[in-house]
Amino acid sequence: MKVQSSRDFKLQRDVDYGTPEQNKAVKQIVADIKQEGDAALFRYTEKFDGARLSRDNVRVTQEELQAAYEHVEESFVSAIRAAADNIRAFHARQKRNSWMDLQPDGTILGQIIRPLQRVGVYVPGGKASYPSSVLMNVIPAQIAGVPEIVMVTPPATGGKEGIDPYILVAAAEAGVNEIYRVGGAQAVAALAFGTESIAPVDKICGPGNIYVALAKREVYGAVDIDSIAGPSEIVVLADDTAEPAYIAADLLSQAEHDEMASAILVTASQALAEAVAAEVERQLRELPREAIARASVENYGAIIVVETLEEGISVVNRLAPEHLEIVAQDPMALTGAVQNAGAIFLGPYSSEPVGDYFAGPNHIIPTNGTARFSSPVDVDDFIKKSSLIYYSKEALLRDGKTIIELARREGLEAHARAVEIRLENEAKGGEADGE
Repeated sequence: MKVQSSRDFKLQRDVDYGTPEQNKAVKQIVADIKQEGDAALFRYTEKFDGARLSRDNVRVTQEELQAAYEHVEESFVSAIRAAADNIRAFHARQKRNSWMDLQPDGTILGQIIRPLQRVGVYVPGGKASYPSSVLMNVIPAQIAGVPEIVMVTPPATGGKEGIDPYILVAAAEAGVNEIYRVGGAQAVAALAFGTESIAPVDKICGPGNIYVALAKREVYGAVDIDSIAGPSEIVVLADDTAEPAYIAADLLSQAEHDEMASAILVTASQALAEAVAAEVERQLRELPREAIARASVENYGAIIVVETLEEGISVVNRLAPEHLEIVAQDPMALTGAVQNAGAIFLGPYSSEPVGDYFAGPNHIIPTNGTARFSSPVDVDDFIKKSSLIYYSKEALLRDGKTIIELARREGLEAHARAVEIRLENEAKGGEADGE
């Protein structure tokens, strides 16, 4: 990894909106699914995934879910259950209730919170299997009270025929029983508009490749989406008390995700910078996914040397990273100045994978600098809110003229008259005009 000063580092990042060819292809896929339903869904699945589907086999059966347990270790089942417990406990604290406020004049104002009725969860099946993403999408939706949760995942995981059994076991443990073996842009379109086999949903969540991201953007408006996820990223802010081997390992934990993943160290210690650079190279040679991680650190990785940690925080806030680790003598003292970060990990033992898999907070976090204005997936992503207004006669008589004034200043006479007719009626003792 290249060691450079903050003055030399290009902070601007480009959001990947796909090539013109990719956008055109996705638009065509979405249009075809919307018009043809299952016929197009099965055609594209055979074209891109090599799997021949029909209404008889597109849905994963309960027998397949149970059979998946025979292909995973007991230790994995125990691990996924422990992780699910932690994730459930953390997200349970986010749940909000409807509320009403009764005013002395009899007016009632409030907010009614309801869960979405049907949510689609996309689980990728490209370069690797991500059973943890099943839990991170499904559990917050369950806590919100979503009654129907449907999962889609490609019919081949990691290039191998069939859905990875670890994904199926994670889904079974999370309580998902409606699963379809479709992926890519065609699966997103099927969730959004429905087909003969798949009923449409209200919201689509979950990461995927560029075609999935573009499809989610294309269907947004017909349904809600969580976000348009970009490649994973980590920034580590560290002082000279940090262990270089730990920092290098954490940087590579993100670099191995994707050739376009970003791993950046920000430090005021030149000695730490050089030691981490050497450690990254040493550890790279030992990684099974060396080629992916090496492409990431060479093209999108950096070690930035700043004058002070305060300057480092300024760099962090401009980067607005998905994951931020603060590995310093007093990390809590620095945390208050961090304005933009999806998830913040404090201290030498809070390695990013702790949050990815087990601690409890959600690991679906804003990327591409969008932590400036967005947040990790949580229970609020699966609810909708309705305002409640019960205005009493006393309140309307008191406020009516003010409301009329505002309506007429906007040129909306019918708005004004809707209130005025009530005031006039009450002024006549409740007798309607013409009586």
